[in-house]
Amino acid sequence: MLTKRIIACLDVHGGRVVKGVQFVDIVDAGDPAELAVRHAREGADEIVLLDITATHEGRQTLLETVRRTARGLFVPFTVGGGIRSAEDAAQVFDAGADKVSVNSAALADPTLIDAIGRSFGAQAVVVAIDARRDPEAADPVRDAQVFVQGGRKPAGRRVVEWACEAEARGAGEILLTSMDSDGTRAGFDCELTAAVSEAVRIPVIASGGAGTVAHFVDVFARGKADAALAASIFHFGVSSARALKEDLAKAGVSVRLPC
Repeated sequence: MLTKRIIACLDVHGGRVVKGVQFVDIVDAGDPAELAVRHAREGADEIVLLDITATHEGRQTLLETVRRTARGLFVPFTVGGGIRSAEDAAQVFDAGADKVSVNSAALADPTLIDAIGRSFGAQAVVVAIDARRDPEAADPVRDAQVFVQGGRKPAGRRVVEWACEAEARGAGEILLTSMDSDGTRAGFDCELTAAVSEAVRIPVIASGGAGTVAHFVDVFARGKADAALAASIFHFGVSSARALKEDLAKAGVSVRLPC
């Protein structure tokens, strides 16, 4: 049985970690370097840092924040936000990232995925998809829509078809965030996660809605996710990666337990 990964996410705005509900009602959660180290020590398999306003503000990723965060880490580190070219990606890698996550820029120019993959390898390219169901569609899951600019604007693409194109262009992973579930702690969108997981052969990271151990068990089973991401439950002390993994192991989920 393949080990399931638990990933801690840091949404960064102005050099601080923030967290909201369904991409709004943002509150401060702390310093990214301090939180990253804490989550890694507590057993998170990976850390993802997303500069959530870089694209909307038309700027590059905050490289000094990336450097400061990477300095204390000993687990894989993914950085996203404001990466529009292979050159931008190179700067982020030089600052300490192991992988880069691309979202809005890849939708505007899908050849960005090819370019980064050619330069750094598919394992270094994560395509992030911010997804929202269309309640008026005949099939709300299969017709779920992609959003860009931090969830502010519909991209005019369906989630599953975009995930398939991203894979074909050389993405190594899909980071799928359900905007409907984000920050609610009411559970992942397992149906949408499963639809993407079944459509691609690369790993799918489920994001949005983590609240209880049962939610993680569910997204690994019904959602067929390879990894699951959490933010607010870790930042605000609801759980730790260590406690979550211990409970997942008891529930029969294969995870790497921290020493």
